[in-house]
Amino acid sequence: MERYIERVLNRVALISVSIATLILLYLLLQTPETCIPRNAPRKPHFRFPKSSCDFYSRDYLPLHKKNTRLWSSKFWITKVSSYTHFFTQLYQMGVLKNHSKVLCVSAGAGHEVMALTKLGVEDVTGVELIESVPFVSRADPHNLPFFDEAFDVAFTAHLEDALYPLQYAREMERTVRKGGVLVVVVEERSEEEVKEIVRLFRMSSLLHSSYLIFIGNRITRILLKNKASA
Repeated sequence: MERYIERVLNRVALISVSIATLILLYLLLQTPETCIPRNAPRKPHFRFPKSSCDFYSRDYLPLHKKNTRLWSSKFWITKVSSYTHFFTQLYQMGVLKNHSKVLCVSAGAGHEVMALTKLGVEDVTGVELIESVPFVSRADPHNLPFFDEAFDVAFTAHLEDALYPLQYAREMERTVRKGGVLVVVVEERSEEEVKEIVRLFRMSSLLHSSYLIFIGNRITRILLKNKASA
């Protein structure tokens, strides 16, 4: 009796597997009809959809056209304008000059790089974990691929986002020449909090800190002078 039941169960299992395999093959060979009109282009012409109901094909957009669209957006123009005003103040303070070699650390899409370039700075380098051509190259801010004392000025508005702030600060100092300036922007901080940030930069001394409005937000600008290469 037990052998008979075992044979029956084996047959049922085999039939179930066969049916499941046929259903799977059928589904793989079929184009879903739920959201795709009958007159839509055939499947081989599709690009990756935005959703399961997105049947429209999209043409490839060259990089220069993507950048043109991005740079003409209101958000981009506003942010670059804010950076331009910010860096103009550094020009007036004598921190920046046209011949300055400037490093922008964690430069995002490159707003600050564009602003500096438009102001006339001849040598600007932007780095970020994700490349953003043509303004920003890929590099780890915690391990910058530059020689010691390669820059006159280093700027960052993202120290607070660093995974290892001390290493981040150390790399900024290493790449700035002796007597060069480090410019750090953070959210509005108290005097004691500013001192804590300054302590991260062990080879630099505080030149100046001030409160500013940047893109509608209150920020603290910290200027440090690099006393010696790391």
